[in-house]
Amino acid sequence: MNIKNRITDLLGIGYPIIQAGMVWVSGWKLASAVSNCGGLGLIGSGSMKIDLLREHIQKCKNATSNPFGVNIPLLRGDADEIVKTVLEENVKIVFTSAGHPGKYIDKLKSNGVIVVHVVSSVKQALKAESVGCDAVVGEGVEAGGHNGIDEITTFCLIPQIVDALKIPVIAAGGIADGRGILAALSLGAEGVQIGTRFAATVESSAHYNYKRKVIEAKDNDTVLILKKIGMARMIKNNFTQLVEQEEKNGADENRLRELLGNKRERAGIFEGNENEGMLEAGQGVGLIHEILPVKDLFTKLITEYNKAKQSICNSTA
Repeated sequence: MNIKNRITDLLGIGYPIIQAGMVWVSGWKLASAVSNCGGLGLIGSGSMKIDLLREHIQKCKNATSNPFGVNIPLLRGDADEIVKTVLEENVKIVFTSAGHPGKYIDKLKSNGVIVVHVVSSVKQALKAESVGCDAVVGEGVEAGGHNGIDEITTFCLIPQIVDALKIPVIAAGGIADGRGILAALSLGAEGVQIGTRFAATVESSAHYNYKRKVIEAKDNDTVLILKKIGMARMIKNNFTQLVEQEEKNGADENRLRELLGNKRERAGIFEGNENEGMLEAGQGVGLIHEILPVKDLFTKLITEYNKAKQSICNSTA
């Protein structure tokens, strides 16, 4: 893989591969390992209190001399403090999600921060571009965790966003191997953001039980639930079955929030409660068969990409 484009130039990275900033998964160990391989590692601030976030940023700085960033869910009640901490720690790359991209754009840009916003529709992408974001991540409904209500697939979403925007586009959702990277770039994306595949690595903060469930999962082992309060994709278990039944019975938002509680993600991903916790994962789980160190995974992704590209070149020669 020898790719130099607007995303590699913008982020200062060797490969257009970004590791998603996932809650309870993306700590400094994972982010620094990805950055050390030439991709972009992201610290997931969504599951961190401010002091812990600061600690992870500082440890990441000590573990890599390459660029890394922080993912900020804008709907968090302490988003102001997260932004303040990121600026105080001189982080120069921020990926924002789950909220209006213009809320902190002026503050971030005035401090020399590159801002990339996660979107799930062309309308959201145009809004991100209009307020000054440097790039967008177009995330299809195949992705793990919270998804857009329109349920647009990556294959359909990415070329439409590419056609509509002048700024570069990063593809996300269902990308778990080198073939997926090649496909995303063929659709016009200039980079990929990969979540679940990086969640099942040695350096991931996730519990071993979660990683094991990811590598055991097959093509139809994820489900979209909680559509009334913030649709999320996760691996099927006792909790998803309960929610699905409640939704079929007409459960309202209050009932669904009661079922969700406030620690389901932590229980499933970080503590390893594989039956009652939220095991957020994308539809690419069926392509993930082993827990690898990030360095080995990078080698595998690049080898797969090159092999797929050569195969296409041979078939069209």
